[in-house]
Amino acid sequence: MKFKMPISISDIAELIDAKVIGDPKIKVTFLSEIHKVEKGSLMFVDNEKYYNQAIYSAATAIIIDKELECPEGKALLIVEKPFEAYNQLALHFSPFVPVYQSISPTAIIGENTILEPGVVVGNHVTIGDNCLIRANTVLLDNTKIGNNVIVHANASIGNDAFYMNRQKDKSYNRWHSIGRVIIEDNVEIGAGCTIDKGVSGDTVIGEGTKIDNLVHVGHGVRIGKHCLLAAQVGIAGKTIIQDHVTIYGQVGISKSLVVGEGATILAKTGVSKSIPGGSNKEYIGIPAGESRTKFREIIALRQLPEIAKKVNEIYEALFKNKKKE
Repeated sequence: MKFKMPISISDIAELIDAKVIGDPKIKVTFLSEIHKVEKGSLMFVDNEKYYNQAIYSAATAIIIDKELECPEGKALLIVEKPFEAYNQLALHFSPFVPVYQSISPTAIIGENTILEPGVVVGNHVTIGDNCLIRANTVLLDNTKIGNNVIVHANASIGNDAFYMNRQKDKSYNRWHSIGRVIIEDNVEIGAGCTIDKGVSGDTVIGEGTKIDNLVHVGHGVRIGKHCLLAAQVGIAGKTIIQDHVTIYGQVGISKSLVVGEGATILAKTGVSKSIPGGSNKEYIGIPAGESRTKFREIIALRQLPEIAKKVNEIYEALFKNKKKE
């Protein structure tokens, strides 16, 4: 999330009652998670395993629970519980505001856009021109929709990320999501789809992409231009689907992966690792593999009973010959 204006570390420290190591006059521009930092980012870390990664990342300031040496040009904010401090800041700068009417007065709706009965448009939502938002669709806060977009009935866009922080007692606390969903021009979203906003950044559906019914898109996912997603596809958080990718029904794609441009993923495939793109790249199976290889494996497996039968016949013939000897 980008702050409305840069904020000094001393002001941040006052909000979360933190001790500052480094320059308190340094200003931050973004509230970010560890995977998405840049110069000007304020992030948190509460696991010793990631201390060095956080401190020597591009982030300008780090909320942390241990006093460590601070690199020049950065600042550390020392608190007992960094995750709670991060969530406190997220809620402070992006507070939850309920929607008390179907169309929020802060929403902006373009020309010739149709909202059917039961549509809910949240706070600070922007919808472009010539869109069709079908019955009972929910567009939650800060969602941004381009021109010529169709969203079919009962879709829910802009939901909180399913992103949990595991506590020392093994319980889970939800991150307060402060990202957005951005849907570019000429996109179609099927009935019953759910699209989560990013934890700190944006979930993006690229221009011209068409999504079938009952598809789930997780937090921070970026889907490229002119992709096709069939029914019941599930994409976990922070994965990148590049342009012109085709995904058949009931495919599951794990988190933080890259699916290369032009790839095709056949039905019921489970993608657990990043896969290269290309017009001739077609994947199937669990775990996903190139279809030509997988189909040869399937053919080989089908031949196993016959091969086993022949092996047994050869073995029995040899055994009988030995008995005669």
